[in-house]
Amino acid sequence: MKFSTKQDIETPAAYVFAALTDFEAWERAAMRRGAEVARSDSLRNIGAGMSWHVAFQFRGRQRKMDLRLINMIPNSTLEFSALSPAIDAATTIEIIEMSARRARLHVTAKITPLTLTAKLFIQSLRLARARADRRFAQRVQSIASEIEARYRDDQKVG
Repeated sequence: MKFSTKQDIETPAAYVFAALTDFEAWERAAMRRGAEVARSDSLRNIGAGMSWHVAFQFRGRQRKMDLRLINMIPNSTLEFSALSPAIDAATTIEIIEMSARRARLHVTAKITPLTLTAKLFIQSLRLARARADRRFAQRVQSIASEIEARYRDDQKVG
C-alpha cells in the first residue's frame, strides 16, 4: 500500500533538511512517546548507512523494527527503509525549493506486508483508504508546522 502527500512550508529548503536530519531530536521525540530507540551503526557523520533498532507499542503489542537511512542527497532527498517481522516499508522524503523562503515537502511511504496478519491489517487500511490518507497527511502537516514554528522562533532570536 502506498501513501503520498505534499506540504508547503514557509521555510527555506536547507532549514527543512537540517530539521529532518536532526536525528538525535527524532530519537528523543520517539522516546518521549514511549519507544525504545538505539543506534545500530558506528557512523560518526550523518549519511546513508545510519540505522536504528526501534521497539514500540502498537495495537496492544510490542513491535520491533530496524530502520535504515539508505540514501541522502543534501537539501533534497532522504530515503529510509524499515523492516520488521511483519512489514517491509520504504519512505522517501523530497524537499523541493519553491523560493528562497518556501519549500515543498513531498513524502511517500510504501508498506509491504510480510505475514498474513499484516496482510489483513493492510487490507483493513485499504477499506478505510480515505481515513488512512487523511491521517498520513495530518501527520506530515504536523511535522511541517513544527519545522515552520521552530524556524520562526530561530528568526526572532537570531
